[in-house]
Amino acid sequence: MNGWLRRIRGALGMGLTWAIGWIPAGVVISLIMEARAGLPLGSLIDLWLLGLVPLGFLGGVIFSTALRALEGNRRFDELSLTRFGAWGALGGLLLGTVAVSIGLVGASFGAGFGLREAVILGTSTLLSAISATGSLALARAADDRELLDSGKRVAEVSLTEDEARDLLPG
Repeated sequence: MNGWLRRIRGALGMGLTWAIGWIPAGVVISLIMEARAGLPLGSLIDLWLLGLVPLGFLGGVIFSTALRALEGNRRFDELSLTRFGAWGALGGLLLGTVAVSIGLVGASFGAGFGLREAVILGTSTLLSAISATGSLALARAADDRELLDSGKRVAEVSLTEDEARDLLPG
């Protein structure tokens, strides 16, 4: 049971990380859309954040779960950034398609496929690819830091004076 809890915690952590990472994109997109439509700045920020943050969370959870199923027990150093990014992009495209088709993020935009829906699809695809690649880079950095920390502990271990004398002649 401990393994399942660890996997669930990892998937939720990935989802939370992706959701936080998608906040700046939501702000930038809303500012661009406001400027394009001639609306006052800040009028669409809530709308885009309410759409992208849950998508980011859901995308991170789904990506983590799919990665576990598809890549198995491979270590981070065995996985390529390109492959991670491709899995993320594919997941983001599917996630964006589902979100637009059920009206999850496009409910107030009216019927049909337009610029906003294209922006949602493109954004979810791009952000998922970036988030996946960034997740692997962060995981590798954490692994490297652990190795460096363990290396410091190993460096503290030294030979006693008698052991050094036995190894070195004379």
